[in-house]
Amino acid sequence: MVNLKSFDLNLLLALKALLEEKNVSRAAEKLCLSQPAMSHILRRLRNQLDDPILVKSAAGMVPTARALALLEPTAAVLREIERIVEPPPEFDPATSRRRFVISTSDYVGFALLPTLAESMIRIAPHIEVHIRQPITGPPHIVLEKDNIDLAIGFDAIFGGAPHVCSQMLMDESIVCLTRKSNAAVPGNDISLAQFLECKHVLISWREAGTGLIDDSLAKLGLRRNVFLVLPNFLTTPWILEKTDLMLCLPQRMAEQFVQLAPLKILPIPIDLPRYALMMLWHPRHEKDHAHMWLRERVRMACRRDSGNDATAGNGPKAHIH
Repeated sequence: MVNLKSFDLNLLLALKALLEEKNVSRAAEKLCLSQPAMSHILRRLRNQLDDPILVKSAAGMVPTARALALLEPTAAVLREIERIVEPPPEFDPATSRRRFVISTSDYVGFALLPTLAESMIRIAPHIEVHIRQPITGPPHIVLEKDNIDLAIGFDAIFGGAPHVCSQMLMDESIVCLTRKSNAAVPGNDISLAQFLECKHVLISWREAGTGLIDDSLAKLGLRRNVFLVLPNFLTTPWILEKTDLMLCLPQRMAEQFVQLAPLKILPIPIDLPRYALMMLWHPRHEKDHAHMWLRERVRMACRRDSGNDATAGNGPKAHIH
């Protein structure tokens, strides 16, 4: 019995050509080999298979019975190998029924999803997009186990995210939002003392009920007065409208909220960096054509909403940490 480990699978191509052509020279020409090289391959096949393969007759070379029996199975195996090694088909968004899963916050829902949905439903009317809550564990583990195509969020939340592919989408600044009639903050500016005196709404998924603002204040030995902790931004415009509470949030979302209620935007009175909005994906999706299309749609939505050239073709490339 031939051991597969010792059998050179490259010989199958030559076997097929020899059985189809029944001539060493023509088989060599078919495979762009020299006649001596093909004769050497035929000797190897005879040795490996313990069969003459081709024998002389009055009409020329003819296959043995075993060789004839091998022709169709060999052709079938080679067809399967071709299917394995050939490039994957191009992704056709117009006909695809692919299901994409994106893990993100309601911030991205406000800032990007309207533009993203408008473009995707027009170009790819049959796909499904599922939005999940932001990931809470190490990104490389969650992206591998939970079949999430993309995780979109701020770099400060992802914490470096090793072993995943990532790309910056745009940057964002944090501002304060409160109702226009808030007597504690009568103007369009706010001091640090006023900021600390106000009662705050905090959006946090942490069990401790703290956020990035609290981390920055803690470094200064300060603490704000948190009155209400919520898991998302959904109800905050109407809560702020009826109270003197204050909310710290990304500027793009604040600009949406002032259209919904009589609120005003104030600069935050502490020194905070601009936060980079990132998208992360598992390396197994890096060359997937459908996934590449999805990432490009997200980048385009960010460009339209932010005017930020960071996502343009000559901007930062995706990389694996």
